[in-house]
Amino acid sequence: MKLSDSSSSKSNRRQRFLFIIIVFLYWFSMYIYVPILSPYIEHLGASYTVIGIILGVYGLVQILCRLPIGMGSDYIKKRKPFIMLGIVACGVSCLGFTLTEQLGWTLAARAMAGVAASTWVVFTVGFATFYPKNEVSRAMSMMQFTMVIAQLSSMMISGYLVETYSWKVPFVLGGIVALIALVLSCFLKETQEDETRVRMSVKDLLPVMRDPMLFKVSFLSILAHCVLFITMFGYTPNQALNLGASKNDLAWLTLAFMVPHAVATLFAGKYFLTRFGEKVTLIVGFVGSAIFTWCIPIADDFKWLCITQIFNGFAQGLIFPLLLGKSVATIDYSKRATAMGFYQAVYAIGMFIGPFVAGWANSVWGLEGGFRLGAIVAFCASGLAFYWMGNNEQRHEVA
Repeated sequence: MKLSDSSSSKSNRRQRFLFIIIVFLYWFSMYIYVPILSPYIEHLGASYTVIGIILGVYGLVQILCRLPIGMGSDYIKKRKPFIMLGIVACGVSCLGFTLTEQLGWTLAARAMAGVAASTWVVFTVGFATFYPKNEVSRAMSMMQFTMVIAQLSSMMISGYLVETYSWKVPFVLGGIVALIALVLSCFLKETQEDETRVRMSVKDLLPVMRDPMLFKVSFLSILAHCVLFITMFGYTPNQALNLGASKNDLAWLTLAFMVPHAVATLFAGKYFLTRFGEKVTLIVGFVGSAIFTWCIPIADDFKWLCITQIFNGFAQGLIFPLLLGKSVATIDYSKRATAMGFYQAVYAIGMFIGPFVAGWANSVWGLEGGFRLGAIVAFCASGLAFYWMGNNEQRHEVA
């Protein structure tokens, strides 16, 4: 029996709502331990070099897995199995941290988080199928907003959980949340996708990779992610604890970075690009990130460290949405899914190289060395943006 239009619409709304809840739980589980991860590994007795390796494997796995997962999902024309795979990987990652304190297992647990993050492209494509073509942008905005809220809320409480209970509690809670998400994902329904949509294939990659603008923004995104995973998603929490902050204070550090970061992401297109253009916005973002990353080891108390994070979060928030939009700006519409898959796989290089090289620098010169390295990377990126981005790029109209 065929459902009426009203019944079908109601069912579709329920599926959207269920999907949003699952996405929230997915990112909550993945980021619940991020602010305390580097201090926790240091607590286990690891050197900064080993910390860099463990932090960097998250990006390395994404380099290897993102494109195969995206193409595999396209090939079998299914999203749900890969969504469930991502959720299971989240849970296994959290479980791995709880089982043992051996550094080898800690490395494996963080690698599983990389597998989980690699499935995000399937989440976004899957959610878009619940919307008509002319509302895909709305669907992506909802996905992005849910991700940011989940990351912020989970990262805000991780330090409190460690301070009040123990190091293991954030990992345990992350595993429980992943289990709930897995149960809920069983009720997701596969939707019939547009069969005319061009699917990602290996033969499409080479011509897309040759696009000059895609290469430029992908390289700049590698550098931007290097800085992000050296700072807030890397060693800034260690710096806070070294200044005498409590683990509970890490919530304020997270808030100081993430709120301006989200605000900048929201207003980058509606204000900065409209008035100043892409080139100036990118340069301001990278130079600002360089200055305030350089200032992290200069801050002599926790309050000043949080102030550096306010400006650093805002500066980095200007960069990422602009690069995301530019990654497909010169690509033919039929190849944009392939270009986006390539872009996401490539910028994961920064997630690996940043904390890995910074870990070595920290071992030689202390935490100051890693932050100095991050600042230099951001400054070099501003120079590349100056030479690569045209002076006559179109300013965006406010919708």
